[in-house]
Amino acid sequence: MVTHVPSETSGDERGMLLSFVEAQRGAIRRSVIGLTEEQAASRPSVSQLSLSGLLKHVAETELNWLRMAQQQPNEGARVEETWADSFRLVGDETVAQMLEFWDGVAAETEKFIRSVPDMSDTFPLPEAPWFPKGERCSMRWLLAHLVEETARHAGHADIIRESLDGRTAFELIAEAKGYSNQS
Repeated sequence: MVTHVPSETSGDERGMLLSFVEAQRGAIRRSVIGLTEEQAASRPSVSQLSLSGLLKHVAETELNWLRMAQQQPNEGARVEETWADSFRLVGDETVAQMLEFWDGVAAETEKFIRSVPDMSDTFPLPEAPWFPKGERCSMRWLLAHLVEETARHAGHADIIRESLDGRTAFELIAEAKGYSNQS
């Protein structure tokens, strides 16, 4: 869903990239507007994806990348046995809790990125079969990756939401901004 991302101050690469990440976060946040927990957890296609599951997944994924960039352990790290739980709410988890959790992660991401001396500063990727051995990523790459990852799932969220009740991203943007639906 295309939304206007305000232009950055000339040369403010951090601000621009953070704005694009936030625009994509907003698309996923809007996808759950007005839904019950049951609707947000429903899977209207053969896919295992649900809106609440996507919300949880992108929040946890952003935290994982943030912790890698900070070179700190991820307190929410998943193991093979709990991987599927990153795509669904479990126990007493709610959409509201996931939104609040993601807001905290987003604020921490912004604070961290704004504190990094240089966007070319790098961090190592962990040993994993899907990462090249010894690979390092820049803070610039991290933000571009968060845009990519979140945007991909925002597209999934658009389709799931429209499948649930016919509401499109345009309608949800208008509602979120307080505009009435004009015919």
